[in-house]
Amino acid sequence: MDLQTLTYVVVGASFALYIGIAIWTKASTTREFYVAGTHVHPIANGMATAADWMSAASFISMAGLIAFLGYDASVYLMGWTGGYVLLALLLAPYLRKFGKFTVPEFIGERFYSRTARLVAVFCLIVASITYVIGQMKGVGVAFGRFLEVDFEVGVAVGMAVVFIYAVFGGMKGITYTQIAQYCVLIFAYTVPAIFIALNLTGHAIPQIGLGGNMSDGSGVALLDKLDEVVTGLGFAAYTEQKGSSLNIFLLTASLMIGTAGLPHVIVRFFTVPKVSDARISAGWALVFIAILYTTAPAVGAMARLNLMNTIQTGEVGAEDGNLAYAQRPEWFKNWEATGLLKFEDKNDDGRIQYYDDTNAEFSASAKAYGWNGNEMVKVDRDIMVLANPEIANLPNWVIALVAAGGLAAALSTAAGLLLAISSAISHDLLKGMITPNISEKKELLASRIAMAGSILVAGYLGMNPPGFAAQVVALAFGFAASSLFPALMMGIFNKNMNRTGAVAGMLTGLTSTIMYIVWFKGWFFIPGTAMAANTPENWFMGISPESFGAVGALLNFVVATVVARFTAAPPEHIRRLVDDIRIPRSASAS
Repeated sequence: MDLQTLTYVVVGASFALYIGIAIWTKASTTREFYVAGTHVHPIANGMATAADWMSAASFISMAGLIAFLGYDASVYLMGWTGGYVLLALLLAPYLRKFGKFTVPEFIGERFYSRTARLVAVFCLIVASITYVIGQMKGVGVAFGRFLEVDFEVGVAVGMAVVFIYAVFGGMKGITYTQIAQYCVLIFAYTVPAIFIALNLTGHAIPQIGLGGNMSDGSGVALLDKLDEVVTGLGFAAYTEQKGSSLNIFLLTASLMIGTAGLPHVIVRFFTVPKVSDARISAGWALVFIAILYTTAPAVGAMARLNLMNTIQTGEVGAEDGNLAYAQRPEWFKNWEATGLLKFEDKNDDGRIQYYDDTNAEFSASAKAYGWNGNEMVKVDRDIMVLANPEIANLPNWVIALVAAGGLAAALSTAAGLLLAISSAISHDLLKGMITPNISEKKELLASRIAMAGSILVAGYLGMNPPGFAAQVVALAFGFAASSLFPALMMGIFNKNMNRTGAVAGMLTGLTSTIMYIVWFKGWFFIPGTAMAANTPENWFMGISPESFGAVGALLNFVVATVVARFTAAPPEHIRRLVDDIRIPRSASAS
């Protein structure tokens, strides 16, 4: 069976499974739509949380970042997984004990303010919409290559599938669909990694293969071989730290606290029966996530080695060090057709030169041989995981499986994000502020309409993304880190924090982060001003836009604390509420 037919079969079967689950688990009440009736087993919830968490950024883009950034990309591993420790210890059990449906509802009641709830809704929507853009980009990339349709068509198909199982099933349908999606994505991620690790190092476990020697009999360690290849072509050593320590620290912190502040992840812990189950769920989620996240460094390193060995190796000017464009492999042609891989023959020699033309010393040497710049003018980082099995000449069924896994990762997270957005609109805005006496039936209908509207907006933005998947997702973490995480932390652990301080802090954190990102990304032109270029030389103190969320969070804490110090203290019943949230109950507490 050819690859395209096999991919249609595998992806079609997975979609049929998701839709079947949605029909079986259709939500009939708002409690089932928002929090799955609070009847999800903690192990099942841990698996669903892992799928909700491991988005297109984790499955498709993270290994691509690791492949190109090397050591510096370890911040994504540390930040995204470390955030779960914060979530499990500092937020999940307390928020579950509070017993509400949404994050804005907690903030509104804890800070006894409709304004605080409204600001939280705005922060939630900004972070979630930004995050969902990356998922839709991942859907388009996977569809565009393996089903050979336009990027926009792929996004539209993904929107339709999410619409069916998310609009009808709500959290109940999403939960059980995500369990199935986790099984698909983790199998799809690890199987090719095992094949490639065996091929390169002789080890079946990729984590061991990453630290092992090449299987070619040279006795050279895989990472040493990769360093040798990339430095031989003018790139910085793969294992070398390239960014500033301050930026690496702030990016790690931003990803960690952003993880703990993401509403679509937090709401998963509202679905379990007991407070103790929230902690157990977080623990299981870490186990399920670790399977992929400990495999990702091996996938990234091996993908980079395979890519460079396939396109070009050897010394500058070596006749066997340049692949003839006419002899490029089939995988190269396939990805060229998607527009995500582009070659430009700058010196008309019919051969591919792939090297670091920003390295002045190497460029001078290269030009002595008639080279005229790096001819791989585009290698989209989001293709690395999806292209890796093809580059390694793995069987078609493995390639089809990876396509299904990438789609499962993107759709599972997209569904969770869209539910968080629709819940904020229907439960927090409509029922909580505009029409408090709305019937449950009408609220459920409003939730589904809000979900459908959110899917349309997400699809449009996914077709016009501002960057590659993991980069866009990192910005979303910055928004959550700078706005929601400090409000949640102070709401639980600082009984002296009042509504004025909380609102001022959230607005300060989010506004400062948005302004920094817009300025240094250069997304909007403001007449009469010069937008700063998105380069390390222009960043304030070398802090990248993706890292600024941690600074925004610090500003949030500081402003909130100062404002609360000089404004009216919270009422006594709110102070007692905070004490009650933090007092441990028995394991049977609901």
